Amino acid sequence: MLSFLIFLAIVAVLVFWIIGIYNGLVSGRNAYKNAFAQIDVQLNRRHDLVPNLVEIAKKYMAHERETLEAVIAARSGAVDAQKAAAANPGDAASMQKLAGAENALSQTLGRLFALSEGYPDLKANQTMMQLSEELTTTENKVAFARQAYNDQVMGYNNRREMFPNSIIAGMFNFLPAALLEIGMDEAHKREAPKVQF
Repeated sequence: MLSFLIFLAIVAVLVFWIIGIYNGLVSGRNAYKNAFAQIDVQLNRRHDLVPNLVEIAKKYMAHERETLEAVIAARSGAVDAQKAAAANPGDAASMQKLAGAENALSQTLGRLFALSEGYPDLKANQTMMQLSEELTTTENKVAFARQAYNDQVMGYNNRREMFPNSIIAGMFNFLPAALLEIGMDEAHKREAPKVQF
């Protein structure tokens, strides 16, 4: 009878231990999904600002139609990629597509702002200055939200890959989550400007 009670106690401890691991994995997965939701909010704000910027720029940059159309096309691609990523946060293909689309949008916006330097009236336009400031603030918020998401993903992936959690993760199909690396591709391509006299 005593050995049976000891056996039941061991089984109960084992069951509670497995439940604890499982619940920890669920908690980690929910944490990175919540962190992605914060990115989603900031990207929506960024995407909402772009058409307003283009509309203001159109008034001054009528012959820069190609650049304006490229910004709108890049925004459309970024919105589509964001929707796909929001449907499945952590999926490697979705995160890679989102990062690529957001990088493309950043590049076209960069070209728009570079061209706007040649239009003093546009640069001095109060609405354009306000939208530019809001866009900068939003991009900073995206960067902070991306860092929080990546921290949650790293914590989840570490928990998922450590033994004995890896056994439970495999049994219950806890897949790895992918980091979001918006802007990281361009960081290594930047070079210091060359000055010649």
